[in-house]
Amino acid sequence: MKLTYRKRFYNLFFHPLSKIPGPWLASISDIPYCWWLLGGRQPYKVLELHNKYGPTVRIAPNEVSFNTAQSWKDIYGHRAGHQVFLKGTFYEGGSFSIGGITSIISERRPEVHKGMRNQLSSAFSESAVADQEEIVAASVDKLVRKVGVRGSAEKGVDLTILFERMTFDITGDLAFGESFGALDNEKQHPWISTASGSLMLAPLIDAFSHYPTLARVFAVLMHRQFKKALADVKDNEKFSYEAVKRRRERETSRRDFLTRILQEKAIKGVSDRQIAAHASDLVIAGSDTTATALAAIVYHLLRNPSSLAKLTAEVRGSFERYSDITYSSTTSMQYLHAVILEGLRIFPPVPFALPRIVPQGGDTVDCHFLPGGATVYTNPLATCLSSTNFQDPWLFRPERWIDLSNSDIRDSSQPFSTGSRSCLGRALAWLELQTTLTKLIWVYDLQLIEPDLDWHGSCRMVSLWKKPALMVRAKNRGVEVEWV
Repeated sequence: MKLTYRKRFYNLFFHPLSKIPGPWLASISDIPYCWWLLGGRQPYKVLELHNKYGPTVRIAPNEVSFNTAQSWKDIYGHRAGHQVFLKGTFYEGGSFSIGGITSIISERRPEVHKGMRNQLSSAFSESAVADQEEIVAASVDKLVRKVGVRGSAEKGVDLTILFERMTFDITGDLAFGESFGALDNEKQHPWISTASGSLMLAPLIDAFSHYPTLARVFAVLMHRQFKKALADVKDNEKFSYEAVKRRRERETSRRDFLTRILQEKAIKGVSDRQIAAHASDLVIAGSDTTATALAAIVYHLLRNPSSLAKLTAEVRGSFERYSDITYSSTTSMQYLHAVILEGLRIFPPVPFALPRIVPQGGDTVDCHFLPGGATVYTNPLATCLSSTNFQDPWLFRPERWIDLSNSDIRDSSQPFSTGSRSCLGRALAWLELQTTLTKLIWVYDLQLIEPDLDWHGSCRMVSLWKKPALMVRAKNRGVEVEWV
């Protein structure tokens, strides 16, 4: 007991982070961190703390959160004369981790990650995305058709669910060579439901790493749930491995992720299990984040008639035919681009911060010297909704990305992160966002059924965002579409 009190006294007054502002209880115990995390509202709590204490906040005894543009560069970017900030243990436990296999997302060693990124980068290049557009368009068009059928009813259609099903179909088709068929079936594909279910336990695992006593308690209270989650993980790994194996053995002219990967000479020494680990993690990460972005953007557009009117005018004034809407034809649309950037800012698709470990000997982040071994990160939501970084941060204002004379610090928004660990699927995400939004708005007049829906207030973080239903009516504006 004396040792515990001494440690808390040390953490409060003599720890190297003791000068960093923050709640006093968070400086001596991990309990507040775990409480905020398990409550599902941690991103908003961290925003509240930054609003109170400033750009640098100690939110756990050995953990510091930042919300500045410079911190993105210092923590995640490359700085001459500085060591790399390694990923934290938070990332351990990805697909196939029980067998000792890491993926492009879970691998912590910089040199190993660099090799993986080199192997996979060609599959996510702009030219690769151009090759994949036909596959993406098939699912986007299927979604647009379904919105018209279901959205014409009085009760409308839930775009939150449809966007999730579409993005899972797209990434599954590209990563495994076979679609999940989520848009075609009312019942969710087993791989998607088990993957989503296992993600629900991630906050618990994070909390356990901060407060091991919780692990012992929950191991007893939730024994059945953990046992089922482990079985789900094994089932997903089996599906992923068998799907990759089938795709490798199948002769096909289609252009997907694996087309490029399997053509790379460097991939020859990589096993099917390794490729399956990459594919599995990329499907989970890439599907949900893009679906979240689409839902948040549509919500904010429908809540802001002037922004919707401007985008509608740009979209319908740019295309005479539905078939003219492509990745390349939408790339130069200024207001569309601004709408997407603003949607990614006002509701970052990745809710959690990406933890990094300060290298041995310590280093500086945004002019603050931090001891080696401390965990640091830039919190996306706390950065993007900071009034220091953006004027009227809670207002959906796409014009802030067009009129660059304002005082907004636009580099504060990094939805794809930055540095050597930034999102590989950026080009694919832009393809999906641009074409889906443009096609929906070109065909339909959309109406939010629940105009009082509080998006931020209704969302919870369970690893990724758990979002409310987005019920929308869709009325064809009188155009004919020749579906392929």
